[in-house]
Amino acid sequence: MFAGLNSDKYDRQYTDRYLFRRLGSFFQGEGWRIAGLTASGLLVSVVQALSPIIIAAGVDAVEQRSGTLSVLLLVGALLLTVVIQYAANWLRRRLTNRVVSDLVARMRGAAFEAAIRRDMAFYDENKTGKVLSRITNDTDEFGQVLIVTSDVISQIIQTVILGFVLIRYDLGLTLVMMGFSIPILIITLLFRKVARAVTRQGSRAMAAVNDTIQETVTGISVAKNFRKEAMIYDEFVQVNTQSYRINLRRGVVLATIFPMLNAAGGIATASIVYLGALAAIGGTLTISLWYLYIQAVDRFWMPLINIATYWNQFQQAMSSLERIFALIDAENSVRQTGSRPANGLRGQIEFRDVGFQYKSGDPVLAHFNLSIRPGENVAFVGHTGAGKSTLAKLITRMYEFQSGEILIDGLDIRGFDLTSFRHQLGFVPQAPFLFSGTIMDNIRYGRPDATDAEIEAIAHSVGNGEWLETLPDGLRSDVGERGARLSMGQRQLVSLLRVLVARPAIFILDEATASIDTFTELQIQEALALILKQSTSILIAHRLSTVRSADRIIVLENGGIIEQGSHDQLMAGGGHYAELYNTYFRHQSLSYVENARALLSGESASAAD
Repeated sequence: MFAGLNSDKYDRQYTDRYLFRRLGSFFQGEGWRIAGLTASGLLVSVVQALSPIIIAAGVDAVEQRSGTLSVLLLVGALLLTVVIQYAANWLRRRLTNRVVSDLVARMRGAAFEAAIRRDMAFYDENKTGKVLSRITNDTDEFGQVLIVTSDVISQIIQTVILGFVLIRYDLGLTLVMMGFSIPILIITLLFRKVARAVTRQGSRAMAAVNDTIQETVTGISVAKNFRKEAMIYDEFVQVNTQSYRINLRRGVVLATIFPMLNAAGGIATASIVYLGALAAIGGTLTISLWYLYIQAVDRFWMPLINIATYWNQFQQAMSSLERIFALIDAENSVRQTGSRPANGLRGQIEFRDVGFQYKSGDPVLAHFNLSIRPGENVAFVGHTGAGKSTLAKLITRMYEFQSGEILIDGLDIRGFDLTSFRHQLGFVPQAPFLFSGTIMDNIRYGRPDATDAEIEAIAHSVGNGEWLETLPDGLRSDVGERGARLSMGQRQLVSLLRVLVARPAIFILDEATASIDTFTELQIQEALALILKQSTSILIAHRLSTVRSADRIIVLENGGIIEQGSHDQLMAGGGHYAELYNTYFRHQSLSYVENARALLSGESASAAD
């Protein structure tokens, strides 16, 4: 049942004291609301505790035949407590909702900020759906419990006030009533550890459901292409059933405490009624006081029972708080040692004896050395797994290298302010990602202060803007979710223009022209040429035109450089690059296509003869 519900690697366990102390930082700026909440809650507790006392006084007035006026005054006092209770309770709930809403918003903002600051290594190891669950579900659950907490605190105050009042009337009966609180405290303390464990598992089960939904919706097009709707539905049913069973077990565990507490409360009530009746018959207790204890026992015990059962929700809240703080406290593997501004970079890149591994014991780079001149256009080629994309990820600080140095303009890459440094980078991944909105919005993403005129000029600099003519509204066409309304080539072109408008010092193209038609490739090559003029460029490509245009081609194998030079030099050397060229690139050349066409034409003529 609990398969797949292990804690995430970044999960932590905190003491309750630490959680409360840290939670206090989220209440900053809420001082006057908390003061009003405290005052209104105290007022509600006082008038609720006074109600049975006023009723008992009324019974005593009737018993003593104190007259109609006295009874009317007591009725008026009781009516006044009801009005005050309603008004104070309205204010308390209004302030509670505002304070809790603000707190949840701050906490959700802190969790979201932490999520976007995590590096790529974090998301390699942790599913995004589970992270989403912490930001949404856990913060919401904690907020709901805080609202209940306001009621519980009010009930605690009511119980304390009522207890002090009852001690003044009859110490013996009051001690009997209070004595039954000991079993409740014992049950609650024993229940605490089990409650925290099952609520934590319940949260993990819900996170698994959210992760499955998120992954399914994201990949729905692939599932439909392969007619796997039934399979993904079965997977969801399996995860959902697991969540149902875990939460059902959690409900059973949490529900066991209420009957136990209710039974203890029933025994206490019966004891008070019986002992009070004996005292009243013996003349040591008046009928009005006996009635007061009968009324008070319910008002005294129900808050205690509610407080104890609230422990279930409290444990859920503490579990949610643990999960939220664990996300906020998760550590990045990428760590900067300085905050030097990265303005005005020339784009010189140097790898010195760099070692890197994604997983311990499985090195990708070992003692890697390479120097790239400012403005140089370098292409990385090699089989899959040779380390091409890894080098790009290290330069962009998506991952932390374990040994050696990477220098930019002679300065350690770890000494730059990361935000400032990434403003100097332009990166186009293999599968370009577009945000919902227009094409213009996506191009402007790289430089928000770019004007419409600048974006239009850049967009029309590629093929005189002919690529825009196929779009319904030109630059103001909606790209859809993830750019679904555009072709792959159009998405890649928009991604390149987004880099072009940002004018980066270092440009990285990660195999982004691997799956497009020739016409679109010409437009992309035109955009690439504009970028290459202004940046130090690293090209990881499977297209011949992209590789041949490079100033220098670096051939990688098993994380090391085995050849480097221009296309003509490497072809003349007849080494690994020549082998790659003949295997992967030669069929893309114009001469190859013309020879193949001539060969096919010759075969067709022979067949006709």
